[in-house]
Amino acid sequence: MKLKASDGKYRMTDVVDIEGMFRIIESVPSKNAEPIKQWLAKLGKERIDEVFDPSIAVQRSIDLYRAKGYDETWITRRVKGIQDRKSLTDVWKDSGITEPKEYAILTNEIYKEWSNMTAKEYREFKGLRKESLRDNMSRMEVILADLGEEAIKELAKEHKPFGLKQNKQIAKMGGNTAKVAREDLEKKLGKSVITNENRLNYKYIDNKEKIENTN
Repeated sequence: MKLKASDGKYRMTDVVDIEGMFRIIESVPSKNAEPIKQWLAKLGKERIDEVFDPSIAVQRSIDLYRAKGYDETWITRRVKGIQDRKSLTDVWKDSGITEPKEYAILTNEIYKEWSNMTAKEYREFKGLRKESLRDNMSRMEVILADLGEEAIKELAKEHKPFGLKQNKQIAKMGGNTAKVAREDLEKKLGKSVITNENRLNYKYIDNKEKIENTN
């Protein structure tokens, strides 16, 4: 792909993704690469262990959130939210939704209804790239997102939608439930509960090569 060179011009440059980078490291016949090879072997063992005992993966996620500075209340809600999200995708699957693109469309319908932004727009609003949007929401934003999804599951039980078109209607209805709650709360608070802050308080600078810590 074209990357900016030191002279300011863009030139075709060989690049590799993370998986490719690790494959290159594995093939390097050097003692300097040995620590990373050992780390990759350890990761491989851990993933195999998680296949036999999924609770290990859950605990690993909790430990990672703690290491990033999240409080216990938020972690508990987040872990439950992951489980709830899985139950929502199961509902969609039973309703004839099979393609990843369709799941993304339905998710966007929910977000657009209560936040006036698609998931992509919401991420950009918070200054995120690959980071999880839900991980960077405030407590109230998470509650509203959860409310919309829980409403959809109840509505799906009652209306039994099938296919993308019908599920989009249900997604909008669920998102509207969260929208009504949001508008009522904001009216009483006198301010918006939607924030562009991210949980770890950082932002990407213009050249997109460094992360500036704003703590």
